[in-house]
Amino acid sequence: MTTRVTVLVLCGAALVLSACGEKMAGAVKRSDTPAYDGTKEPSAFVAGGWKAGDRNSWEQELRHRTQSQNEYVRIQP
Repeated sequence: MTTRVTVLVLCGAALVLSACGEKMAGAVKRSDTPAYDGTKEPSAFVAGGWKAGDRNSWEQELRHRTQSQNEYVRIQP
């Protein structure tokens, strides 16, 4: 009886501790290219006013996107 309990406890401990060694899968960021460079291929997911490689148009699109999510700006008095 005690050997069975000991084996179950050891198996349970091994199962619980095996999850501690799992590595988190995160996004891989390429630090060699800035975000505003984007892709050179045309895409359906690219904003209309943004040109790849142009930092000013990138910042303008981010400002526009942020303001479009602002509820105080969207509500007309």
